[in-house]
Amino acid sequence: MSENTVAASVAMLKVLEEWGVNHIYGYPGGSFNSTMAALADEKERLQYVQIRHEQVGAMAASADAKLTGKIGVAFGSAGPGATNLLTGLYDAREDHAPVLALVGQTGTKVMNSNFFQEFNEDPIFEDVSVYCRTVMTAESLPHVVDQAIREAYKHRGVAVVIIPNDLGYVQIPDLAYGSHGPSDDKQVPVVQPTAKEIDKFLEMVAHAKRPVFHVGRGIQDGGDAIIELSKKLQIPIVMTGLAKGHISEAYEGNLGMANRAAHKAADEIMASADLVITIGADFPFADLIYTTHPFKFVQVDNDRVELGRHHNLGFGIWADATAFVEAALAKADQVPERPFMQAAIADNKNWQEYMKAQENSEADPINPAAIYKQINRIAEDDAIFSIDVGDNIINAFRHLQVSKKQKMVISALFASMGTGLPGALAAKLSFPDRQAIQVAGDGAFSMIMQDLITERKYHLPIINVITSNKVLDFIKSEQDDVAMHRSGIDLEDQNFAKIAEGMGVESVQVTEPAELPAAFDKAVEVTKAGRPFLIDIKISPKRALPVEELQLKPEGDHYVETLNPNYNANFDVPKAKNVRDFLDSYDGQSLKTLPEFFEEYGIKL
Repeated sequence: MSENTVAASVAMLKVLEEWGVNHIYGYPGGSFNSTMAALADEKERLQYVQIRHEQVGAMAASADAKLTGKIGVAFGSAGPGATNLLTGLYDAREDHAPVLALVGQTGTKVMNSNFFQEFNEDPIFEDVSVYCRTVMTAESLPHVVDQAIREAYKHRGVAVVIIPNDLGYVQIPDLAYGSHGPSDDKQVPVVQPTAKEIDKFLEMVAHAKRPVFHVGRGIQDGGDAIIELSKKLQIPIVMTGLAKGHISEAYEGNLGMANRAAHKAADEIMASADLVITIGADFPFADLIYTTHPFKFVQVDNDRVELGRHHNLGFGIWADATAFVEAALAKADQVPERPFMQAAIADNKNWQEYMKAQENSEADPINPAAIYKQINRIAEDDAIFSIDVGDNIINAFRHLQVSKKQKMVISALFASMGTGLPGALAAKLSFPDRQAIQVAGDGAFSMIMQDLITERKYHLPIINVITSNKVLDFIKSEQDDVAMHRSGIDLEDQNFAKIAEGMGVESVQVTEPAELPAAFDKAVEVTKAGRPFLIDIKISPKRALPVEELQLKPEGDHYVETLNPNYNANFDVPKAKNVRDFLDSYDGQSLKTLPEFFEEYGIKL
């Protein structure tokens, strides 16, 4: 036994350091002072990042984990500090990000006495966490935190440790409490497909007329391999949003994303598929996309729990996504040119030309697509993008170019507004030498804009792009398809440039399309000098072309394309007469329907 002692809270922080944690987000509170004292003692080894709202800290910790794969850490004091963490923790839970939350509690002597800010925190965090413990003794504090980190990694989720404040001050033996070792850095064994599984998969492909790959982030480094398999088997690729950046969108057979934040060709081709092959994808919109028509379903996933979760399973393959693709590639024969594939490529090219026209638009008010043209222009080869929830998700999925060297972080399954700025904080703290760009709408940014000051306090040169149109546009579009009057979606205008200036952050407001290039050039200049910059851009509130409203129906030996009868059912908006009128109303005069391409390539049912 060591004769030397150390405060239990310091011993706990040394465990974090041993696991490679170098920064932690939080906001002080009286019930967390023992840990705050320890953070002062360990400031040379562990950076405390003072955010202005615990939600931002939890969101940033979640983004840290998504971007690095390593544990993200945030804390909150007892009572409101604790409950403020929950939104960010649920974001981590839903996107399978390993996060540790340290939660303050009143001292043990006053617990269960209705003391100030005291409540039973365990049940509050049980649902969000894979591991939740209240520390009972000072000696167990570092052990519990060490175990919590292991549980967070094992289950790819949130671990919560509740710490009675007085226990952190207690002196305990100064020992090595952490369990991290070389074995923790080993690669997780890859689950391989069997030869029989590959054979059956290839047999199903051979009998399909209109097969489609639906690929998720599980593909990881296998983006080039899935493109080669797509070419060899003549199967178009549709991505989930989280696969963006893993598979080159320059490949003509990559149709982009399906559903609402989607590319037209992807939605149309998915609606016509007779075989859907899902690879490494957890697709939360399956009830919208997978239920439009019957098809055979193959699912490949390295987590057996996922098999059959989103659709009736025709054939499930428990395997790593890239390992499966490589095995199939090695065994497959080259398939002759498939008319269905050629029609999909033609549809995609038609859509890409439309998107390029949107990006080059000089319309006033500013077309959001034109903003992404500028982001693509100034983005460095290894830039990190943090995209907030709302219409910017749609526009980023369509217009943002993300290469394999770059990274993009979003709130995917939980879709929490206000994650753009926290994600950028995480990007710059975890990757200080890389460019960080956040994009947020006025509604989302308003929720967390107080933490713009955090960028200035810690000298984080982040480019903040705020798209402002005085309305919750994503929700407005949803209301437009409901028989109701628009309600509760209008926002009071704000001058975000002046707000930024009040926080000491340099900024510019853009109201004309011609002003965009200079604004982004200034952002690059200022951030290269080591300071954050904000661009407040006043944009059009016009709805982006809602490709999800197109419906494909079989009629005899061919397909016809119609409009969802709920499109523009709102009492305040006009209805389109037909599909042509619908496309033209979004400046889509050049766009063709999928049945036109099917006719061109001789595709019959």
